[in-house]
Amino acid sequence: MAQIIRVTLAELTEKTGIEYRGPLLELTGLNTLQNAQEGEVSFLENKKYINDLKSTKASAVFVTPEMADIVPDGVIALVDEEPYLKLALASKLFALSIIDEDAAVAKIGEGTIVAEGANIAKGAVIGKGCQILSGVSIGPDTLIGDNTIIYANAVIYHGCHIGSDCIIHAGVVIGSDGFGFATTKMGTHVKIYQNGNVVIEDDVEIGANTTIDRAAFGTTLIKQGVRIDNLVQIGHNCIIGEYSVIVAQVGIAGSTELGRNVVMGGQSAVAGHIKIAPFTTFAARSGITNNVKESHKVYGGAPIMEIRTWLKLQGKLARLVK
Repeated sequence: MAQIIRVTLAELTEKTGIEYRGPLLELTGLNTLQNAQEGEVSFLENKKYINDLKSTKASAVFVTPEMADIVPDGVIALVDEEPYLKLALASKLFALSIIDEDAAVAKIGEGTIVAEGANIAKGAVIGKGCQILSGVSIGPDTLIGDNTIIYANAVIYHGCHIGSDCIIHAGVVIGSDGFGFATTKMGTHVKIYQNGNVVIEDDVEIGANTTIDRAAFGTTLIKQGVRIDNLVQIGHNCIIGEYSVIVAQVGIAGSTELGRNVVMGGQSAVAGHIKIAPFTTFAARSGITNNVKESHKVYGGAPIMEIRTWLKLQGKLARLVK
């Protein structure tokens, strides 16, 4: 059974340095304004998400003084000049134990072969007909479906889910911490503990030495049928749509969403919090910095432009230097 962390609101406000007098609520985690449920805490620092604040179901929200009056009835305002920093401090309280000694012995399905030298932690559940090669490390509370192959030295961190019929190549890391921190006014970086997980759906192949970061809260999601090449970096809270193709050395920053059948050429990159329409293709070394709303188009360049325009521009530049 997955670990559950419970923190009282009084403990949370004491640890984050916020004055609070009110109900003795019990909290179970952190989440975005949009996805938070009762018992969870969220935050708002950027005014562009005010509408999400007005409709949030969170029990409490870290907000700046100027936004405190906008917090809806029934939601507790935790007021501070640096709500993002307070979220970082709070995240440590909900961090799961990396080693769960109380978990049950790992369950391994019929016909699954685990090579000598693989390490499977307590609490892991592995389906039928899998092949787990030497040097693989599978963390606690990890779920792996049927007929999945995990090659040598791949690492699956705690709480991650891998579907059936997947192929995970050598050196892959699934569920390492997302690159998240808050910076104080003095320039000190405070870690935001990454308390979410990674979910890989069925029929996904992931190339050697690729890394897929766990979510800060919630899930980093790789949907069914995706093909990921070697040396790809996928940041926390990303969603990769069904049957997308991600070529070598692509970098996808956190909270980016790719629609179905997106193709990203080698060394292309996406800035964070970007949404990309289904059936979009990007040439090698494309740089995507804004949302892409139209499907069935091909782009190139950095920043991107439609491929024909980009090719014409390259031709003109080439003629200039002759």
